[in-house]
Amino acid sequence: MSAMEPWMGVNGRIAFRWSEPGNPQKLPNHSKGWAHHGIALTSTGDVVTFAPDRPEVRISSPDGELRRVWEAPVSTGHGLTIATTEGNESLWIADNGDSLLPQLDGSYASAHDAGERFHGSVVQMSLDGEEIRRLPVPPHQAYAAGKFCPTDVAVNETQYGGDGHVWVADGYGESLVHEFDEHGVWLQTLTGETGLGRFLEPHAVFIDRRKEVPELYIADRGHSRIQVFGLDGSFLRGVGVGELISPGGFARFGTGLLVAELDARITILGPDDEVVERFGEGTMADREVAGWPNSISPAGEIVRPVLEPGVLRTPHGITSDAGGNVYISEWLVGGRVIKLVPVTPLK
Repeated sequence: MSAMEPWMGVNGRIAFRWSEPGNPQKLPNHSKGWAHHGIALTSTGDVVTFAPDRPEVRISSPDGELRRVWEAPVSTGHGLTIATTEGNESLWIADNGDSLLPQLDGSYASAHDAGERFHGSVVQMSLDGEEIRRLPVPPHQAYAAGKFCPTDVAVNETQYGGDGHVWVADGYGESLVHEFDEHGVWLQTLTGETGLGRFLEPHAVFIDRRKEVPELYIADRGHSRIQVFGLDGSFLRGVGVGELISPGGFARFGTGLLVAELDARITILGPDDEVVERFGEGTMADREVAGWPNSISPAGEIVRPVLEPGVLRTPHGITSDAGGNVYISEWLVGGRVIKLVPVTPLK
């Protein structure tokens, strides 16, 4: 598949052109780092990603030209969110506190000793790399012995009439979602028990403003579903039960909502949460393949897989702009950034 060929969804309703701008393997000093990061867009259209092998924020043009690089005081940029406060854009980083590092035998292992207790962090940074603030570990009983490993952040921005509160998904720690006020004071914790049931890997949070009253979408990835709450914390409904596989990221797409599914699929939901379109085959069967989501070399080492245009591997982070361009980061050795340019008009 070439960049000029349309990539059509399975329902034949939406098509994109596929490109891969600014992938890490095209940049100098590429290493064997296992990318596990989000992706975000600034108001000017610059693409914000995170290096696969070191704590480094990378800001590029929409076509992949690297513009700025700066070191961040985190382990990894698992979730990246751009938000505006008092007219100034900033980057919120959800750092799960860990990363997979290459070993001498060609395998990958946690940066921490097995069983070691550690915490991640949520950090607000200026787009020039200055730390603005850091949220505390929530004063919830789960963290007396458990880990705080945040995976995503959503900000109820005042520019849209919001209160400035910050929602944090602890997807890799205690499977909780927390609300902080605009000053970083913890307010409440959602467990999912007032909804469809206890969260399992709530990987992403998203404030959806497609309706008159904003709603909080939570990707309950371990249960293959989405739980929707009001911004007061009240449960509203479940979405995608029996239709989604592994929802892990959200982005607005006109009147629709993009859902990144880790198992090789992007799903687009309509205004009433109905499935409008899907891209990618979407199956958990590949998890049984040795080395997934990477490949195994003849020497038995975990290596970057062969990647093809038009074939999703492991969509992890997702974002989009007003023109319908979609940017995806994938979870694999070396990282991969995909840009989808709409062929059909955005609705």
